[in-house]
Amino acid sequence: MNPPFIWRREALKFAALALCAKPFAALAQAASAVPSTPSAPPAPIRLALIESMSGPFANTGEAVFRNLLWAVERVNARGGIKLPGVPGGARPLQLDRYDSKGQNEEALSALRAAMDDGARIVLQGNSSATASALVAAIDKNNERDPSRRVIFLNYAAVDPVLTNERCSFWHFRFDAHADMRVAALMSAVKDDASLKRVYLIGQDYSFGQAVLREARRQLGVQRPDVDIVGDELHPMGKVKDFAPYATKIIASGAQAVVTGNWGNDLTLLVKAAREAGFNGTFYTFYGNALGAPAAIGDAGIGRVVAVADWLPNVQTSQSEAFYRAFRTRFPKPADDYVHMRLQLLVEALAQAIERAGSVDAVPVARALEQADVSLYGQRGRMRAADHQFQQQLVVGVMDRQGRPGVQFDVEGSGYGFRVVKTIAAERAELPTSCKMKRP
Repeated sequence: MNPPFIWRREALKFAALALCAKPFAALAQAASAVPSTPSAPPAPIRLALIESMSGPFANTGEAVFRNLLWAVERVNARGGIKLPGVPGGARPLQLDRYDSKGQNEEALSALRAAMDDGARIVLQGNSSATASALVAAIDKNNERDPSRRVIFLNYAAVDPVLTNERCSFWHFRFDAHADMRVAALMSAVKDDASLKRVYLIGQDYSFGQAVLREARRQLGVQRPDVDIVGDELHPMGKVKDFAPYATKIIASGAQAVVTGNWGNDLTLLVKAAREAGFNGTFYTFYGNALGAPAAIGDAGIGRVVAVADWLPNVQTSQSEAFYRAFRTRFPKPADDYVHMRLQLLVEALAQAIERAGSVDAVPVARALEQADVSLYGQRGRMRAADHQFQQQLVVGVMDRQGRPGVQFDVEGSGYGFRVVKTIAAERAELPTSCKMKRP
């Protein structure tokens, strides 16, 4: 037996330990009652849109943003981009906009800012000159800094050199290039036996020059009987009054104008021609939107021709559902500018990232080379040799809404475009001179 004083000392020790243990037990019980903190949502995959959001072509940048936003919303609504090892199994897309202000240097600054913000997918299109500058900068960056490689998705910069002699592994074009579009327009010119005199006019930069060059060549091949009575370039985005050009067009005796003009340079040109009394045909790349139909009015009925990858009056139930869905999302007439190729671009990107199982530039680019996507009945595939997207083209002629083949108008103008020709993807395809360097 322990002596009494030893027993009392041990008893006091155990009592003290018990008293100390109670607060710890209470803390442990309280901690177990606090709900666990949920894991942070997966980081978004950032897409950087570099476009004119201010200046004379701001309307084109805003129109592109709406198209891409709608496409991103659709991908995110179905759960995002499925990737292995991601909490929840998928990452959302996030579309960020950077204002190039219509200037190449501003676009390059925007590229650097986007990269610093973590974007590795860049989107641009409204200017082939800007696209060319971005391709050069991205090529240099990707060679010097493999940890920050960038992929460039081009939806509208259609200078043919970008998928020919200046092709890049990091650049993918989702619009038909200028030569492909001119060929589609010339198929309509070829059918107009009464046409004998044509005036060529365009913006004085790489794309505008390419359009006129190819128009001259194809007219010589397909319609050698047609005289080119005018051939000129004008400063891009700087002409406020096209009346002098309209006067020259009328004085030349031209029956038709061929132009690749876009944005305000097209709207102001056709408006000036209408006001001057020109009654000929406009063969255009972009005469079906951004104010051009309203500016032309009744004078454009049967006289304004446009080529596109898709038009709202493509008469299929799937096409109608696609167009109605866009107008539900953006109901304002001024926002009525939708392009199927921009939707296919985002679908192709989503497909490529999921196939690559990664957001790293090299595996995503290799998967993009094999992209083959369909949406609302429209299909497109990427040609790996030059990264030129292949899809059908359509030619439409302006008419009043409600007439046969013109169910939908453009921008609430009361005028729409009736599809008169459909060029299958295999017929629209042209050879390439690309000699691509691959990592």
